[in-house]
Amino acid sequence: MLKNLSWPVLSLLLGACVTINIYFPAAAAEEAAREIVRDVLDVKQPGEQKEAPEKAEDDQSAIEQPGIAVRIAGHLVEMLVPEVHAAKADINIDTPAISRLRQSMQKRQRSLAPFYRSGAIGFDESGRVAIRDLKAVELKDRNRVKKLVADENRDRDALYREIARANGHPEWEADIRKTFSRIWIEEAPRGYWYRQGGSWKKK
Repeated sequence: MLKNLSWPVLSLLLGACVTINIYFPAAAAEEAAREIVRDVLDVKQPGEQKEAPEKAEDDQSAIEQPGIAVRIAGHLVEMLVPEVHAAKADINIDTPAISRLRQSMQKRQRSLAPFYRSGAIGFDESGRVAIRDLKAVELKDRNRVKKLVADENRDRDALYREIARANGHPEWEADIRKTFSRIWIEEAPRGYWYRQGGSWKKK
């Protein structure tokens, strides 16, 4: 069957294999990030939205629409690399290293929460915590806040790096960080501050 396919179609087939291998599963990454962020912030929200996986299926259908050759190539890819195709929608966050980081961040949240609420600190655009107004902190507590923020950012940086490494794609770190930076803000309780477009805003 392969010898009956033209070179452009074979090129498409090979390209599709490469695409599958480097595909960043945005929907799965968002789901994983939301689980971790809610766990760390102790946010409980019923009614999880499950539209993202459907969108992924719609995207796949759109790719298969252009013509018969593309559809044939798509089916061949599924037959040749079914395990990779199936795994692309999954993100592994169940490793000892990730569990340790999550526990460390959970324990620190109790100490950070009052400073989030006071507006002394907030979430920045890189998935980290930033000091917004140190004057909102009593003088005796300022060094403690600085250390808490530094420790939290160390764990967050390690978390993004470890998730990428645990899934065999270190190059995903930037995408994972970007996903988390958005989810931290979305899941933050009302009254927390976040920096967006260079300016601070309050939820």
